[in-house]
Amino acid sequence: MRSKLLEVEHVTMRFGGLFAVNDLSFSAANRSITAIIGPNGAGKTTLFNCITGFYKPQIGRLTLHHDDGPVLLERLDDYDIAKKARVGRTFQNIRLFARMSVLENLIVAQHNTLMRASALSLAGLLGLARYGKAEKLAVDKARYWLNKVDLLDHADADAGSLPYGSQRRLEIARAMCTDPLLLCLDEPAAGLNPRESLELNTLLTGIRDEHGIGLLLIEHDMSVVMGISDWVVVLDYGRKIAEGTPVEIRNDPAVIRAYLGEADDEDEDR
Repeated sequence: MRSKLLEVEHVTMRFGGLFAVNDLSFSAANRSITAIIGPNGAGKTTLFNCITGFYKPQIGRLTLHHDDGPVLLERLDDYDIAKKARVGRTFQNIRLFARMSVLENLIVAQHNTLMRASALSLAGLLGLARYGKAEKLAVDKARYWLNKVDLLDHADADAGSLPYGSQRRLEIARAMCTDPLLLCLDEPAAGLNPRESLELNTLLTGIRDEHGIGLLLIEHDMSVVMGISDWVVVLDYGRKIAEGTPVEIRNDPAVIRAYLGEADDEDEDR
């Protein structure tokens, strides 16, 4: 049994009279890929927004388990969730700095570390060794992740000039440059062709296995979900209707009804 990394307990998020997330509870294990699936409008992205601090749930608790103790995410500001709780995220829509180089996008992701080393820019302006060392480490880390996502040869190109699939991989590399304990990926396979989806599977399982972090994944591409997930949570209208292994979810009648619909009695009699 892997240890719990994230615990979601009775989380509720309502917009007016609409429950986007309704009394949701589940846990995601460390060193595992947990997929959140469900029809459009099921509350998946709203859940991610609660975990990463864009929204504060009206009810419930979100606990990230660090080695030095639990962190209650709902009590932190969004920037502290990234910096102190070490939760990384990518988005449905690509949010790269298009006019910056590929390498610069990954350096910018490490700005918190570089700002500490620069003593709020003073050490950088004076050319002190501590900042020079931190800057070299940041470049080395960026190059490591560019190699991982097969973009090292494009380090000096503008990020916006990359093909769509390469931009998707660059976003994941940028998130990993923040050294997350939990990486939240919002539809990383959206718009990818079958070959790129297979490459994504290899990248994400490699991150799980080689870097020992937890991944939380929203995805509609079932070849990705069923191919790499250790655990799957299914939402419908903001509520959890099932959770289990990919095999269990694939054969769950409630999941089949939510995705495919179910004929009514009159249709069945015809």
